[in-house]
Amino acid sequence: MTLHKLATIAALFAGIATSALAQTVEVRDAWVRTSVQGQSATGAFMTITARESTRLVGVASPVAGVAEVHEMKMDNGVMKMRAVDGGLALPAGKAVELKPGGYHVMLMDLKAALPKGSTVPVTLLFKDAKGAESRVELQLPVSTGAMMHKH
Repeated sequence: MTLHKLATIAALFAGIATSALAQTVEVRDAWVRTSVQGQSATGAFMTITARESTRLVGVASPVAGVAEVHEMKMDNGVMKMRAVDGGLALPAGKAVELKPGGYHVMLMDLKAALPKGSTVPVTLLFKDAKGAESRVELQLPVSTGAMMHKH
C-alpha cells in the first residue's frame, strides 16, 4: 500500500476537520454504530480534546433528521438518556470521551440504514468562551463497535 493511500485512509477514519478550530480541537477514534432498515436512531462516538475551554453546542448530519449530544445517567436506579442542555463542556487539554453508556451523539430520524463499512458525514459545532462559533466536518466510519471500542 502506498504512503498516499495510507494517508487517505488515515484521514478518512480520523475525520477531516475543515475550520480554524481544527487546530484547537482534536477528534480521535470517531465512529458511528451500524443500523438496519427501519431503525430510527443510532449513536456516534469519539474522543474530543480542546486546547482551550470550549463547548460542543451542536451536531448535524445529512443521514439524520435530528442530531443531538446526549448523556446516559442513573436517575433513581433507572438508566435514562437525555439531551445535554447548553452543550457539552470541553475543558482545556482534557480528553472528553463520547462512548456507549455515557455522553454520545444521537442520530435520530435516520433516512436510510447505515451498513458496516460505509461512512457518515457529521458536522460538530463548537462555541468558545468568547462566543465564537466554529465547525468541524468529519467523515465517520460505520462499525458494529466491536473493533472500535478500546479499554
